[in-house]
Amino acid sequence: MDDLTTLGWDARLREEFEQYRSDGLVPGRVAVQHRGAWDVLTELGELRVDAAGRLRHDAANVAELPVVGDWVAIAARSDESGGTIHAVLQRRTKVSRKTAWQATEEQVLVANVDVIFLVTSVNEDLNPRRLERYLTLAWESGAQPVFVLTKSDLVDDIAPAAAIVESVAFGVPVIPVSSVTGDGVEEVRAYLPAGVTGAFIGSSGVGKSTLVNSLAGAELLETREIREDGRGRHTTVRRELIVLPGGGLIVDTPGMRELQLWDADDGLEEAFDDVTSLFANCRFSDCRHDSEPGCAVQAALADETLATDRWESYLSLESELQRLERRQDKRLQAEEKRKWKARGVEARENMRLKGNDG
Repeated sequence: MDDLTTLGWDARLREEFEQYRSDGLVPGRVAVQHRGAWDVLTELGELRVDAAGRLRHDAANVAELPVVGDWVAIAARSDESGGTIHAVLQRRTKVSRKTAWQATEEQVLVANVDVIFLVTSVNEDLNPRRLERYLTLAWESGAQPVFVLTKSDLVDDIAPAAAIVESVAFGVPVIPVSSVTGDGVEEVRAYLPAGVTGAFIGSSGVGKSTLVNSLAGAELLETREIREDGRGRHTTVRRELIVLPGGGLIVDTPGMRELQLWDADDGLEEAFDDVTSLFANCRFSDCRHDSEPGCAVQAALADETLATDRWESYLSLESELQRLERRQDKRLQAEEKRKWKARGVEARENMRLKGNDG
């Protein structure tokens, strides 16, 4: 890349990077993450790099290691065949979820994204409760959410499907798209001018890779025909930052079978603004929104201005975040206990050695 501004490089990043220039490091943006290695776009070209031992050691957890979209400081090899990442620049936004496995850990999916396209299709994938979860994640990230309703060519009338999405969108743009007819593709492209980064997030087989190819005007990513039952086929196996012709960048992500939220209290409030805005109208400030007199939530449920399934979805996600918070507290307590135990062992060993020296 002759000009890093194509990748989103700006004055803030330039100023932050100054501390690394005297060490001969060069800036770059992570395009692909492998096991123990990263492909990074730099002014020297695309480099396959590893991470410095100190960077790995100083990282409090895996969430602090480089991910797709990160800006990093690299020591390039003299022959420019690769290099080593020594630092990750401050993230402006990040899309995080709880790890899919049992451990209570954060997994950063992609960093420094400006627009998150929440992709769903008109067929069996269209699930408003899932979309609420995706929208919560998007608002928490700090990026702008946009709903993309794919495969619009499969139905004669897109209005009913669009209405379902709009019932949870509450002002977030909804763009019906068909990669077959080209409808809506230019509307998506309008969100991706030069230097702006978007990310496609959604279930497997909703047409994310096909839409990337439509935006790029080339078959950059492998796609497959939908199955006979109308469901798409999973093709993307990794997150990848792609530079689009004429400007803009897009990250294609693998379909998520499971999306557990991570520290998304603010995102939940944004995604359910129609619900949380009712709380201020309750008679009592500590209203539990159950059977208390003067509860604005119960009144809205009674007159059907608030749908029951919408309220139940909010309660479910709120409960999930509360459980996560309790598990995080227990994990932090256990880590603190291990730390002090290790310090005690070290202190006793030092005293023993000091006694032997005496």
